[in-house]
Amino acid sequence: MKGNEAIGEAAIAAGCRYYFGYPITPQTELAEYMAKRMPEVAGVFLQAESEIAAINMVYGAAGAGARTMTSSSSPGISLKQEGVSYIAGAELPCVIVNIVRGGPGLGSIQPSQADYFQATKGGGHGDYRNIVLAPNSVQELVDYTYLAFDLADQYRNPVMILGDGALGQMMEPAVLPETNQQVTDKPWAACGLKGRRKPNIINSLYLDPNRLEQHNLHLQHKYQLIEQSEVRYEEYHTEDAELIIIAYGITSRIARTAIEKARNAGRRIGMLRPITLWPFPSRAIRELAQKTKAFLALELSAGQMVEDVKLAVNGARPVYFYGRMGGVIPSTQELYEQMIQVISGEGGKGDD
Repeated sequence: MKGNEAIGEAAIAAGCRYYFGYPITPQTELAEYMAKRMPEVAGVFLQAESEIAAINMVYGAAGAGARTMTSSSSPGISLKQEGVSYIAGAELPCVIVNIVRGGPGLGSIQPSQADYFQATKGGGHGDYRNIVLAPNSVQELVDYTYLAFDLADQYRNPVMILGDGALGQMMEPAVLPETNQQVTDKPWAACGLKGRRKPNIINSLYLDPNRLEQHNLHLQHKYQLIEQSEVRYEEYHTEDAELIIIAYGITSRIARTAIEKARNAGRRIGMLRPITLWPFPSRAIRELAQKTKAFLALELSAGQMVEDVKLAVNGARPVYFYGRMGGVIPSTQELYEQMIQVISGEGGKGDD
């Protein structure tokens, strides 16, 4: 399946029956797919009048206890940020898909990873966090979309799938999961009294500063639990690596091929691939810093994830960076040359 369409089918299998969105390249196929499939599964598809409207429709459906999703690409996600903050403040579960394109501004429709800051540091106003999953294949788009709905319900929190234009547009084989037939009981949802004496209220407004502080402390405690329980990453040849690559998404696939080439040439290079960008695998990177010589962060950006890598390493080892911007995807040979340059002691672009 094409990546965008695979996300849609996985969402339906996970029990999503409410999709609200607005077309923008390179994720439009996802909205188009949901427009076709939702009526077939007795679901609701609605093309909103704007991205702002779409995210607030998600707020409403999530508040009523439904499994709901929206999707967009970079500028559209920017428009949704106020609504995402409201959803996080009201502790509502939902899934948000960002198939990232080049920026800033209108930029281009080519693949990018320059929305890392926006996704992992909140993006909107206030002290909140999204759980952020970063697949690197069509199969992982399926697997982590399915997982995203469970995580959203478990923690009553927005979960973001951070892909890119390459993943959204590529076509690969994928095994689809079985349809989730379970209906998750949500006693907090605003879906009618149903015999209860006290109605449920969905809200993120606290006029009393002490009550708002207590709510924020509650949210921070939840985020700490997520950091303890939901970190996901993949290691590749890290056991003896003198240089460890940190890369995610489509970049990690190019990097893996370059690492194989370097290994065949006798160079001990490995990779840690973050799958959860938040919570970030800081502890795993910190432990690897005790036995490797250096790190090289590879991104389709001017350098965003590299800041989290540096925080995790905390000066124990040099951290180098190489990135391409504007939708340019580096070749395997290009990344191989950067790896060899660093491991040979010649430094690299943006090294610390």
